[in-house]
Amino acid sequence: MAQIKNWWWGRSASLDLHGCDPKMVSDPEIIKKFVRKLTKELKMKRVGPTEIKRFGHGELRGYSMMQFIETSTVIAHFDERGDRAFLDIFSCKKYNARKIAKFCKEYFKAKDYRLNVEERV
Repeated sequence: MAQIKNWWWGRSASLDLHGCDPKMVSDPEIIKKFVRKLTKELKMKRVGPTEIKRFGHGELRGYSMMQFIETSTVIAHFDERGDRAFLDIFSCKKYNARKIAKFCKEYFKAKDYRLNVEERV
């Protein structure tokens, strides 16, 4: 069997936003606008429509979003009760994860955030 060399495949960033503006995490039009601005900030092209669905059980309700991009996906889940947002960006095109985290923090008017970045090989 031929040996496969390891090479960089992509960057995966997980971003947890805390203390968001409640209006920002509970309005699908604001979320849709965010996706357009985020992909512009990433300099990446959206592929297909932005999928936004609201679901959950009991007190755990909120919107979830998925957007294909030419280089992979952007996924987010929004916690209306806790005013939080959880975003995952995976792309085989390099991007500055810290810059994107600050952009997201400002957009959702979050008080703070936690960022984890993993290089995928």
